[in-house]
Amino acid sequence: MLSQTYSAATVGVDAYIVEVECNLEGMLPHFVTVGLPDSAVKESKERVAGAIKNSGFTFPTKKVTINLAPADVRKEGSGFDLPIAMGILAASGQVEFHEMNKFLMLGELSLEGKIRPVKGVLPIAVSALKRGYQGVLVPEENVNEAAVVAGLEVYPVASLQEAVDFFNGKRKDPHQVDIGSLFQSGSVYHEDFADVKGQENVKRAIEVAAAGGHNIIMIGPPGSGKTMLARRIPTILPALTLAEALECTKIHSVSGLLPEKAALLSSRPFRSPHHTVSDVALVGGGHHPRPGEISLAHHGVLFLDELPEFQRNALEVMRQPMEDGRVCISRATVSVDYPAQFMLVASMNPCPCGYYTDPNHECSCNPNTIQRYVSKISGPLLDRIDIHCEVPAVGYRELSQKAPGESSASIRDRVVTARNLQLQRFHGKAIYCNAQMKSKDIRNFCKLDEAGHQLLKIAMDRIGLSARAYDRILKVSRTIADLAGSEHIRAEHLSEAIQYRSLDRNLFN
Repeated sequence: MLSQTYSAATVGVDAYIVEVECNLEGMLPHFVTVGLPDSAVKESKERVAGAIKNSGFTFPTKKVTINLAPADVRKEGSGFDLPIAMGILAASGQVEFHEMNKFLMLGELSLEGKIRPVKGVLPIAVSALKRGYQGVLVPEENVNEAAVVAGLEVYPVASLQEAVDFFNGKRKDPHQVDIGSLFQSGSVYHEDFADVKGQENVKRAIEVAAAGGHNIIMIGPPGSGKTMLARRIPTILPALTLAEALECTKIHSVSGLLPEKAALLSSRPFRSPHHTVSDVALVGGGHHPRPGEISLAHHGVLFLDELPEFQRNALEVMRQPMEDGRVCISRATVSVDYPAQFMLVASMNPCPCGYYTDPNHECSCNPNTIQRYVSKISGPLLDRIDIHCEVPAVGYRELSQKAPGESSASIRDRVVTARNLQLQRFHGKAIYCNAQMKSKDIRNFCKLDEAGHQLLKIAMDRIGLSARAYDRILKVSRTIADLAGSEHIRAEHLSEAIQYRSLDRNLFN
């Protein structure tokens, strides 16, 4: 007897349909799975057999052949347990299967027949809708994630018995969620810029970075507040749009990092990998490609604390994704694209001991040691960081102030206003902030008057800026003008942008 059920698997952040064919023949018990299954799929025979028996059904004493089509694409994960079990029950006549071609099924089975959650449910639900399926059967823990796809019937199943009852006619109403209420719940942060004492110049630089989506690096001695400031950057960024939330949720879903029973990510991602991270973990890849930290930070913040301590090759592989906003992982059998439109926030000490620029501590490093330390960060990578900001040590006077600093909500209002101006400027283009402008856009929207041209010429000649740094200055000056509500870039906007290139001025030489 032959039966077909349908499931899906993910490649990158997209999904493809997998037809699960089950054939029963002969009289000798045997179980074989074909179609490039990985170890988790091959081991499903033990879980499926146990689940069928412990759910009160009969496991057929015949040769069971499972084919996962298309057969030339590798199948991974435990999500095929449920469709395989349903295929066996349908082929052996224990469940009706005339409507199984209308639904996708996925879920991991326990030996007692319970259904456990799986990864990648959101992109699979999107693919099911595109391919014209009526609905999906998913584990209860994944139901909210799938239900955000409007127009698709989503049915939660807690056990194999419930899945059988579904196809035998005992159906419940499809699960529904109010996407608007879920999405409008907003972000809840426990940090606030009001906690930061002093550092007004640094907070201004961070505000500019957040308003334009610019990369920023902070340089200062230990204890000056670099990490504290970085962790508060998400609190001043604009709220995720629905489209951005769906993109972020897809990435976290295929990575298995979506919070339990979550429907959508409501906060912009903040990723802070340790400096021992490998290049594969940072950018993505592996024998079977997975998203890296830069993709998990998509539409959010990637914070690299103590930047010179990271492996140089790990930092260098970020250069192209920082320019393109995407990372392409190519292997012999597969090539996948992951989105990586993130805001890089980095911090570093000015020297190995950390006190080169601190007036209250004596630096124990010689010039050669300082130069070697700073040169761990390559020039091409620094070129891609728009804002270089010095973070001085905070004195007792600032720390002892009882009055709180400016709140994140106040700063965020100005950032949102500037972002709205940018959205109007780039209407109809795939650009959402000034940092994403290409050369043509810079020529159109970053025009300078004669005074601005002269100021930038002097800066280029004296500092020796690269062509990429030239573009970065123009982008930052455009953001500063937006914060000031100015249609044109003035000399004062350009001057502030130039001062944010401290590493180009050979600060540590």
